[in-house]
Amino acid sequence: MKDVDRGALTISAVLAGVAGYVDAIGFLDTGGLFVSFMSGNSTQAAVDVLGPGASVTLASAGIIAAFVAGVAAGGVITALRARPRGWIVGGSTAAVAATAALALGGDSTLWRVALLAAAMGALNTLFLADGRARVAITYSTGTLVSLGLAIASAVTGGSRHAWQRPLLLWSSLVCGAVVGALAHGWGSPLALAIAAATLALVSAFLATRRSAESV
Repeated sequence: MKDVDRGALTISAVLAGVAGYVDAIGFLDTGGLFVSFMSGNSTQAAVDVLGPGASVTLASAGIIAAFVAGVAAGGVITALRARPRGWIVGGSTAAVAATAALALGGDSTLWRVALLAAAMGALNTLFLADGRARVAITYSTGTLVSLGLAIASAVTGGSRHAWQRPLLLWSSLVCGAVVGALAHGWGSPLALAIAAATLALVSAFLATRRSAESV
């Protein structure tokens, strides 16, 4: 994460907030499943696989598959496009906007959360290096590991400031989840429309930044 500049870190923090926000909405809509936190869905699927909740296992597996598909799509875009970030955020914006429209029409919750999971998966491919994500945008476990290692580094004579970046991302995700839970009270269509609008602003910012860099 230390090789990510401040502009990219700001974008990452905003997107982590959106991920937490959307995850809270998905969690409340499904009654306990996630669109960003795949470790939670994996555990949920495993717990219910032999119990009475086989349908929960199938739903969890479907959401995980959608998330992985989103990551794969982002990876393909990164490989084929010279400046893929705008495409990735733009595609995620369209997916979240589509879920808002589906929610307004009252369509199946699982179709909506699958789209959201794919969008969140794609966001993790914004900052790739050597086939790995340099910034864990939607999953807090990797960010907390980075935080713990940064604290260890500070204690043992390393950088005294490296802990600030993972703490910022984790805090952004948690704060986003709090706001998402509150926004859910206004109804999923409006709450998801707000998320889509935020992503659209990030996409526009990326386009402006790209234009400025090309001058």
